[in-house]
Order: sequence, then structure tokens, then C-alpha cells
Amino acid sequence: MKKILIFLTAILILGSMSSCATLFGKKTHALAVSSEPAGAEVYVNGFKMGVTPIELNLKADKSYTIEYRKEGFDSVTRVVNTKVGAGWVVLDVLGGLVPIIVDAATGSWNKLDQDAVNAALIKQTNE
Repeated sequence: MKKILIFLTAILILGSMSSCATLFGKKTHALAVSSEPAGAEVYVNGFKMGVTPIELNLKADKSYTIEYRKEGFDSVTRVVNTKVGAGWVVLDVLGGLVPIIVDAATGSWNKLDQDAVNAALIKQTNE
């Protein structure tokens, strides 16, 4: 009887702690930021991060505003939102209700929208 109780307790603990994205997902995600022409200053949420092309490591549970600035060109602003990684959702559904709740609450199954980080800068006109 004691062994069965220990076994059931262990399964309950492991089952309640398992959520695929939280356990195995990355905490930050690489975001390749580029511009045409290259050499634009990159500001993320108002903070200068470097010059294009650049790879940024950002948390995937937040949205970001990326601004591109280059002398002689109009500045460009892009918003990078999060997306839910479908693979994590499928694995969590197979694991039961607890993994879904944990990954949804922690945002661990989110990823950043890579499509929103490329900018074509337009030359300023002197009128």
C-alpha cells in the first residue's frame, strides 16, 4: 500500500509540473533585424540596441516596438508581436489540462513574429 501511494504521488507531482514549452522552450528568442540600406540604428522600445544587421535576443512573451533611424532617411517603426507556437499547443493538449494552463500562464509557448523586423528606408526629399 505504501509503494502504491508513493508511486501515485510521484505521478501526480510529475504530471502537474510537466508543460512542454515551460520545461523545454527557450527563454529568449533570436530575432534577426535588418534594413535596406544597412547601417540603420535600431531602437527597441526606445532603447538603442545597435546597427543593422543585428541579431537581438528578446523574450517572446512581450510585444516590441522597433524603430529604424538613419541620417538622410525617414525613420521606420515596426511592431513585433507574439505568436503562439502551434507545436507546443499540440504537445500540451496531449499532456492534459495542467500543461496547457502552465504554458498559457507563463507565455512559454509564445514566439516572436520574425516577419515584422525588416525595413526598407525611404530617402528624405528636400522640398
